[in-house]
Amino acid sequence: MPVHNADIAAIFDEIADLLEIAGDNPFRIRAYRNAARTLRDLGHEVSSMLERGENLTALPGIGEDLAAKIQEIVETGTTPLLGKLRKKVPPTLTELLHLPGLGPKRVRTLYHELDVHTLEQLHRAALDGRIRTLPGFGEKTERQILQAIEARARLGGRCKLAVAAQYADALVAYLKQAPGVKHAVVAGSYRRAKETVGDLDILVTARPESPVIDRLVAYNEVAEVTAKGETRASVRLASGLQVDLRVVPEDSYGAALHYFTGSKAHNIAIRELGQHRGLKINEYGVFKGNRRIAGESEESVFRAVGLPFIPPELRENRGEIEAAQAGTLPKLVELSDLRGDLHAHTKATDGRNSLREMALAARERGFEYLAITEHSKHVTVAHGLDVPRLLAQIDEIDRLNAQLSGMTLLKGIEVDILEDGRLDLPDDVLGRLDLVIGAVHSRLHLPRSKQTERILRAMDRPYFHILAHPTGRLIQEREPYDVDIPRIIRQARQRGCFLELNAHPERMDLLDTYCQLAKEEGVLISINSDAHSVVDFDNLRFGVGQARRGWLEKDDVLNTRPLHILRALLRGCRRS
Repeated sequence: MPVHNADIAAIFDEIADLLEIAGDNPFRIRAYRNAARTLRDLGHEVSSMLERGENLTALPGIGEDLAAKIQEIVETGTTPLLGKLRKKVPPTLTELLHLPGLGPKRVRTLYHELDVHTLEQLHRAALDGRIRTLPGFGEKTERQILQAIEARARLGGRCKLAVAAQYADALVAYLKQAPGVKHAVVAGSYRRAKETVGDLDILVTARPESPVIDRLVAYNEVAEVTAKGETRASVRLASGLQVDLRVVPEDSYGAALHYFTGSKAHNIAIRELGQHRGLKINEYGVFKGNRRIAGESEESVFRAVGLPFIPPELRENRGEIEAAQAGTLPKLVELSDLRGDLHAHTKATDGRNSLREMALAARERGFEYLAITEHSKHVTVAHGLDVPRLLAQIDEIDRLNAQLSGMTLLKGIEVDILEDGRLDLPDDVLGRLDLVIGAVHSRLHLPRSKQTERILRAMDRPYFHILAHPTGRLIQEREPYDVDIPRIIRQARQRGCFLELNAHPERMDLLDTYCQLAKEEGVLISINSDAHSVVDFDNLRFGVGQARRGWLEKDDVLNTRPLHILRALLRGCRRS
């Protein structure tokens, strides 16, 4: 059975979690976490690298020991170290680590004092009021744990879009090799670029004699076949992801693609438009009585109800139909519109590539510019820069820019916003930079009014350009901090600064609805990768998908501007 990067990363994450609960060496734990991140962000499969005989130690953060373990996992599906750790520490404890506020020390306490080692047991202990009695917990922590468990339950079995993409891309490529297959596409929430995916809805057009159903069932990652017929099948992959395959005739392809892409609310609204015209619309086509009048393409379905084509990312029944009727649908931003990336890290803090390596990788992707924005000194875990180290990096960037051709490195910082709204570095140093990205990394549980005022005060500082990952959420791991985002957006408009859409698959922050609100207020959004290695630039495609869900056009995005216009906009943010 093939082993994907996401599978290896999951094993390394579990090893790191178990080591952390056991109180192992922090450097060893960090090595596994960094390796997991490298693999998860890698744009190609390490299994293919091994087949070609490539040396895995060329990858950032992968030494001889980790390379050997990756090879073990690719060959056997696991590594003996994981088995040893599971015997020492109940593996279910790792789920608890992913809840906000539960670090390894607290998890150990819950395990030893209350015999809690599953989410269900933790939930019961919180409901019974037993957690608040433990040293270092209290009633507030118990309430936060309950809220986190309930939030996790609402997500169900959904996985992050970027993880689903690893399985979807490989499976679609496999199905396209079946004789007689013309189209094979993933529909559903995946096609609408939602940040999490419940399952994969794959639509195929093929000749009647095509063995595509049998080919899916025979796929070597299938763990269970739950349904199989002549035109449809459902399977569960070894990763736990469910796949539903439907085979449709060519003349129904557009209708089926529209139907299975959704959303349900959008489809209902389209069917209602059809009914007003005496039409019946379903996955088989558009019918006038018993006569099919459209359905071979999605364009034909929309045309039948008097609408232009509506991009999949907009199909949430949040005004896209009215905009289509009025002729005001946005021309959504494309990945190719981005001229550069305004949030990236190097080895100077917690990145995994050098300044030169990041610059050359950016140039290879056709970027006109790349902003280097290391963490500031308050983020000690990331070895954040103090003033002397930042000044040294400024000089290093100047020297490298003198040698580069075809792209420019911008001097920046991801500076921490402190609890009182001050920035983590002095204004006279920030004033020497091309851009300053302000970020909240601590005190995430402040009350809404205090959290909001904290950010507003930071945005009023003389040198503040972009608010990074504005809600602070980590998908499926940490809820957004409580902050008044509409008020933040209005402040950005008045102040003349910008908001980030952080494209890292664990963040996808700003939310699509807030992107739309920022657009309405005239606040530009910067789609940034938050790259910690050269491969992380690939994440920009997920950020663009989120931006498209937020109705953003090219002109709504800050980093679609050429460098000279970008510089002018950044200079316009500065206050005396």
